[in-house]
Amino acid sequence: MEKIRCAVIGVGYMGKFHAEKFAASADAELVAVVDSDAARAKEIASALGCAHDTDYRAVLARVEARIEAVCVAVPTVKHHAVVGACLEAGVHVLVEKPLARTLQEADALLDLAQAKALVLQVGHLQRFNPAFQELVAQGGRPLFIDVERLAPFKARATDVDVVLDLMIHDLDLVLALAKAPIEQVSASGFRVLTEAIDIANARIEFADGCIASVSASRVSQLPVRKLRVFRHDTYVSADLQEQRLRHVRKGVEGDTAEIVESEQTFERTDELGAQAAAFLQAVRMRGVPLVSGAQGRQALALALQVGKLVEERLARHVR
Repeated sequence: MEKIRCAVIGVGYMGKFHAEKFAASADAELVAVVDSDAARAKEIASALGCAHDTDYRAVLARVEARIEAVCVAVPTVKHHAVVGACLEAGVHVLVEKPLARTLQEADALLDLAQAKALVLQVGHLQRFNPAFQELVAQGGRPLFIDVERLAPFKARATDVDVVLDLMIHDLDLVLALAKAPIEQVSASGFRVLTEAIDIANARIEFADGCIASVSASRVSQLPVRKLRVFRHDTYVSADLQEQRLRHVRKGVEGDTAEIVESEQTFERTDELGAQAAAFLQAVRMRGVPLVSGAQGRQALALALQVGKLVEERLARHVR
């Protein structure tokens, strides 16, 4: 099979890693990288053996390039324009989360992808974590979901608040686990080191009775990614940082109930590489990706609701 001709638009911190994955893939040919920083684009292109440019529109317009798929890793504010231009050009898109700034922008991109029959995948990376994939595969209705994501402060990605920067990953995971409609959302949060929300907590109540508590901070000392799921007779703790599961179940020994504990570990998975491979497979088969544009829109809608509730609470209580 011919390799899928790809480009990466935006080769900053994350975009560089995306470019490396596509360059290393047996299913892809990395044709070009694009960045507004000409020196940065040239440096990455030289390392990976591809062309470079500062204008994504020039790359899309080159007949000889014949770009079939792109990864977009530009700031969120530019997602609508860049992804829209790629889709208009007939190119499949993997876009970093969040899908867009607003639901109106997200809907426009979804409509365009559908009209053009193109793959639009959103980069919710934790869906490719083997511990989470096993947790989903085990099935069962969750009663309570508790998620905690802590990260040290970094100057990058401060164009959005912690909800759109970090929490949206876990909101997506919660939606993948609790498949019932949302009935109620409450949230709180605070500004600490930036003018945007740096710490946030959300409580989400679902129509089937499931409740999720989701916390995120980007001003912590050490990175933490923990997810706990409580089901009838079972508790599962997923350490997404270390990619392992710990199970606690109610067992029966004779006439006596006892607690049975076990642990599952997984071969270390390159989540970013797995995401790139899934995108290329979806492009080749014209299939629905693991994290579709519609699912990215669902996570965005919940994240925007959480952010709005936090801002409203701050306006009432913080002087």
